[in-house]
Amino acid sequence: MFVAATTQCYPDLPLDQAIEKLAHLEFSHIDIHVSEDSNHLKPSEIVNDFQRALDICLETKRLVVTGLSIEIDTEAEDYLEIFTKCCELAKAAKIVTLTVESGEQGTPFNEEVERYKSLVKIAERHGVRVAMRTRDGNLSSDPDTVGVICGHVKGLGLSLDPSHYMLGNPETTAYDKLMEYVHNVYLRDSTGDKLQVRVGQGVVDYGRIISQLRSVKYQRALCVDIQPTDDPEIDHDGELRKLRLLLESLVLV
Repeated sequence: MFVAATTQCYPDLPLDQAIEKLAHLEFSHIDIHVSEDSNHLKPSEIVNDFQRALDICLETKRLVVTGLSIEIDTEAEDYLEIFTKCCELAKAAKIVTLTVESGEQGTPFNEEVERYKSLVKIAERHGVRVAMRTRDGNLSSDPDTVGVICGHVKGLGLSLDPSHYMLGNPETTAYDKLMEYVHNVYLRDSTGDKLQVRVGQGVVDYGRIISQLRSVKYQRALCVDIQPTDDPEIDHDGELRKLRLLLESLVLV
């Protein structure tokens, strides 16, 4: 296992500046956010100027890109075409994991299964992996649903974000049974009431999570995902550095 950070830690900065900040904080691996609303990399940019998108993924101040976190409008007629281009980009840039949002709660189960089957089939042709991201309010917010979908879609993994399972129930361990599907992990500190709190003020048991991942021989990223806040008393850079050091100390144990 190794520690990474998502470029969404600096959502308001251009990608090159976000990468520079993360490099300064001594991260060695990054996960790039891909969305039409993103300041980092847009799906339309990947489709319309593939070479530029590839250059962006290769010019990362020696930080290794471990994954792309992709948000594509599922209503788009060219959805699969856009996703295919993202897979081509990942293959060319030697990026392993593509994280894809699940549908909102209420999305028909069979429809979601068929969508992920299509995505996995495309991704496997390009030698990359697809992972469903844990998100409160989406189908992936229910561990049982995630288990069933991953069971139905061979090759589909999970980008685990424990904080989203803890909202409303900070003592939950319902996601323990999903460890065998984990392809990627996003971490911050949280409580049952707040998705993000200062590192050390929440109840996320990083040691326990890492131990469980070790038990299934997980060897990929632990991705720090701490968003900036409006609280002037919170040192955002300091929080990122604090969690990086904490996770690195646990990985080395």
